[in-house]
Amino acid sequence: MTPHESTTTATHAGSEAGNGADDVLLVADADGVRTLTLNRPEAYNSLTVELKERLLTALRDAAADDDVRAVLLTGAGKAFCAGQDLKEHVGMLRSGDEAPLRTVAEHYNPIVTTIVDMPKPVIAAVNGAAAGAGAALAYASDLRIAGTSASFAMAFAGVGLGPDSGASWTLQRLVGYGRAVELMMLGRKLDSAEALRSGLVGEVVPDDELAARAHAVAATLAAGPTRAYAKIKSTVAAASGSTLAEALAAENVAQTELGGTSDHREAVEAFVEKRRPKFTGK
Repeated sequence: MTPHESTTTATHAGSEAGNGADDVLLVADADGVRTLTLNRPEAYNSLTVELKERLLTALRDAAADDDVRAVLLTGAGKAFCAGQDLKEHVGMLRSGDEAPLRTVAEHYNPIVTTIVDMPKPVIAAVNGAAAGAGAALAYASDLRIAGTSASFAMAFAGVGLGPDSGASWTLQRLVGYGRAVELMMLGRKLDSAEALRSGLVGEVVPDDELAARAHAVAATLAAGPTRAYAKIKSTVAAASGSTLAEALAAENVAQTELGGTSDHREAVEAFVEKRRPKFTGK
């Protein structure tokens, strides 16, 4: 099932009926963390229309649910996500179905936008291969923790396509413009050690420790000042394409808003009283 069933876990009520072993997306809650597990291990969690639509709905549900304070994205089996399911894709192309030509606008763009705009942290636990759109899902996340068997590849050029799923925007912010173009044109696979050296991931752990470590990080964030995290995400994203003056103005607006939150007041009081703050996300 999910990576953390040893913890006290409540299955998300909206997914309970469909959260069986044959469900393409598993959803579980524990410690304020909603774990979304891509569950097509026999196909390396490649993305069919069904899985893309389920993932988009689940991400939107998580964004809107105040009880969810962090989101953890991972894959079942030996891969994180191999990207687009090319068997389904080529079948549609052969039949003259134009759905594959719409999937970027209908699925990948809103999925990545929802991850990036999520008002709470999103952590990708990358187990095994992450390729194409699958790698882009990890790039769009706020934190990436990889198992030692993890690998990353921009496979788009190999099938005669350019990047999608936000990879043109996210990857260069992680590794720089020149490296991003190189990885996209050559399609070279990075193993977990090189991904760590290049800044693509923040941490690499043994495969058998990945689920527990990723959940621990997500749970720590879930217990933190989530409104502040949301502002960190939005101000940093905006600053990447703004002038210094615009960034300073955005920081001022964010700090003014956050200064009036219960979490800020609680943190200040806790500091003075020499105790740990208890954040509520308010």
